[in-house]
Amino acid sequence: MAAGGSSSGQPQFIARAGNESFSHAPLIENSETDQIVVPDKKSWKNLFAYMGPGFLVSIAYIDPGNFETDLQSGAQYKYGLLWIILVASCAALIIQSLAANLGVVTGKHLAEHCKAEYPKVQNFILWVLAEIAIVACDIPEVIGTAFALNMLFSIPVWCGVLLTGLSTLFLLALQQYGIRKLEFLIAFLVLTIAICFFLELGYAKPDVGEVFYGLFVPQLKGSGATGLAISLLGAMVMPHNLFLHSALVLSRKIPRSVSGIKEACRFYMIESGFALMVAFLINVSVISVSGAVCNSPDLNMEDQMSCNDLDLNKASFLLRNVLGKWSSKLFAIALLASGQSSTITGTYAGQYVMQGFLDLKLTPWVRNFLTRCLAIVPSLIVAIIGGSSGAGKLIIIASMILSFELPFALIPLLKFTSSRTKMGTHVNSTAITVLTWIIGCLIMAINIYYLMTRFIHVLLHNDLQLVAVVFIGILGFSGMAIYLAGITYLVFRKTKESTHLLALTTEESQQLSNTPSKRSGYGLPNEDLTSMQLPQRVRTISDDVN
Repeated sequence: MAAGGSSSGQPQFIARAGNESFSHAPLIENSETDQIVVPDKKSWKNLFAYMGPGFLVSIAYIDPGNFETDLQSGAQYKYGLLWIILVASCAALIIQSLAANLGVVTGKHLAEHCKAEYPKVQNFILWVLAEIAIVACDIPEVIGTAFALNMLFSIPVWCGVLLTGLSTLFLLALQQYGIRKLEFLIAFLVLTIAICFFLELGYAKPDVGEVFYGLFVPQLKGSGATGLAISLLGAMVMPHNLFLHSALVLSRKIPRSVSGIKEACRFYMIESGFALMVAFLINVSVISVSGAVCNSPDLNMEDQMSCNDLDLNKASFLLRNVLGKWSSKLFAIALLASGQSSTITGTYAGQYVMQGFLDLKLTPWVRNFLTRCLAIVPSLIVAIIGGSSGAGKLIIIASMILSFELPFALIPLLKFTSSRTKMGTHVNSTAITVLTWIIGCLIMAINIYYLMTRFIHVLLHNDLQLVAVVFIGILGFSGMAIYLAGITYLVFRKTKESTHLLALTTEESQQLSNTPSKRSGYGLPNEDLTSMQLPQRVRTISDDVN
């Protein structure tokens, strides 16, 4: 590969930060990192070199949290919330593409940009929120794995929650055979349950007209529809995925030319689109099967009781027509695979977040174990007190937390990718900027509306003393004010750091080749993310003559 277009004659590119000098020395080579080199030529075959990050990110869209919210939305509101899946999937494609573009164009992932852009206090707060989001994402994986162990071996849910702490060692044992093989195995198992739900659609026979009506006509019927809609949104568009996707794209050595960067952005969008389309179809099929079966007029009493309190631990009966007595076992295997595959993405995201915000690196098993311990505590308490039903409700709460935290990852992403000082000529178009900000504003408006209405409802309908109600009201509204203040700060703060890739003129190249680097931390990608090689010195016209 010609790293800078040495054979193409196109301009070399390098990262720049404000008016400070910058280095064009090669990045530190990391022989332990598997790098995929993209050929420096235009071809649709290059798409295969970009395949991977989008599919790894899409795992988060079919994790146990998604299955739980899908099952409950279908059982309670039939197809009425399918439009949330459609809107969330379209929004996810646009947002994930922006995250990929940020990494490709700047050579830095989102967490690193936040560290360079925001003051220390604000940066620390963003890091804490990102870590909370990762823990909230890990809770459904813990509970989903516990449910799977319960179905496979009749282990109590609370014992299964404790055993999920050992999944880190299990993953490490499998990773010795290669992470690619592990990902293919998990993808195969998850695909198995997807095929089962697709086949079940033939038996459930959902009304096609009602399904399309639910997909394209927005509606929120019932007192719990808004909360469940927020849970669906939080389970689909996760904040940690934005950090993850912007970092995963750095695993490719792409041609650092205008055409090379544009091609990378285009192919990453195509790859993400295909991966998210598969995830969208799986989510639609789960809701459709749950809605058709649980709202069937000839449902027997036992299944009707399961539908009234449906969670992952009771959902295997939905596949009985396809799998018979094996339905619970195969559903448990796929649920186990889903939880463990999501654990991998959560570990990667946690590592990138910690490295980006704090410049701190931990070995993957330590990072995974710390996150899992934080997720086990609330899961264990709820499983012991509330049992299977309580654990299922905790998944919904965790998904809602993800939705509430989304603005604190989404707004910086929108600000950075819409800033010419960050992205240069690869800045978002006006149409994309307007569309993404509309999506972000809608998400924030839904979250704020739900918070306000639910909190006011709790204040007005309780048995507490007036003094306690006033005290809780002051605390609650103060928290909402802080939440809104944080969002307002991120929205209106002007982007300052400049890190986009620029074509260098001959005069600039000659000047920079004789200027020592003074950059210490904010420039080129870190060695733990990628060993992408930039040119040791910038190509000049005199080089071509000689």
